Amino acid sequence: MTSPPGSDEPMFNFQPRWKEEMIVTSKDGTFVIDLAMGNLTAYLLPEKLWREQAPDWAKEHWAQLKSELEAWCEKYNAKLAIDVTAVVMTADD
Repeated sequence: MTSPPGSDEPMFNFQPRWKEEMIVTSKDGTFVIDLAMGNLTAYLLPEKLWREQAPDWAKEHWAQLKSELEAWCEKYNAKLAIDVTAVVMTADD
């Protein structure tokens, strides 16, 4: 479920954790993506691969996720890499 049009409320919340991972949460669920700490970089699958590998509830939200992750990266002086080798995992992996 997405935020209503015109809403300033983000859909996703980002929380780095010690294993060079980023926990991504929303009211619909949680997943984990890679977050390299040496040169702070968040890794996101390209949209086509995202739709194949993401949790079912998140498959249709790639554009929203990318937009909000870009804003997070800008705020924390990080890079965003759209990469075919990126991973998405369940939060308990």
